[in-house]
Amino acid sequence: MLIDFVPTINGLSLADAPAFKKAPGGAPANFAVGIARLGGSSAFIGKVGEDEFGYMLADILKENNVNSEGMRFDPGARTALAFVTLRSDGEREFLFYRNPRADMLLQEAELDFNLIKKVCEEYFGTLNCFI
Repeated sequence: MLIDFVPTINGLSLADAPAFKKAPGGAPANFAVGIARLGGSSAFIGKVGEDEFGYMLADILKENNVNSEGMRFDPGARTALAFVTLRSDGEREFLFYRNPRADMLLQEAELDFNLIKKVCEEYFGTLNCFI
């Protein structure tokens, strides 16, 4: 999960954009929010920085009824940032700021395997879940 910075004007390169607005991002979190908005049950497992952006992302998950028990906060790393634009030729352009960032630092010991098993069984049934 990360913070996307999106140009206030579409169709420009990142270098030509006059200003940006922040938005929650990251495909796994976007998917979890989408499932929850459609009335399904979803969870997010990952790491963000113990910073203002990390807390903002946690609040957004809660506001959208996504189980965030698996979310971890790293006091030694920052939440990842990405600048994203849709150029005039229709191609997306990304510029990530990770060096490394919290989303790259999740350790096995921080995983809640009971939560993973619970989510897996809800979606795929017990027989299809091998953890």
